[in-house]
Amino acid sequence: MAITKKRRQQTEAWWRTLKHQWLYLNTLDSIETVRRLVAFYVEAHNTEIPHSAFSGQTPDEMYDGEGHGIPEQLETAKRRARAARLEANRVASCGVC
Repeated sequence: MAITKKRRQQTEAWWRTLKHQWLYLNTLDSIETVRRLVAFYVEAHNTEIPHSAFSGQTPDEMYDGEGHGIPEQLETAKRRARAARLEANRVASCGVC
């Protein structure tokens, strides 16, 4: 099975994220500590952390078909947040603009 360039890039990005945003922030004093931290990160990566490639769904939600409606919920929240920011900016304007 040939590994595509995109798949290799995704794997390298995953490892870089694991190292820089998780492992390097913790004390790695034993192999058991490393194993525990990697297992914890993999579990969180698959079940808790939303991914932009999956429109805000976790990999588990994407592959198990449990994340229906999440992209729509995120889009609605994005529109509401933008409207709230615009309103707050209008209220806080200096009166000259």
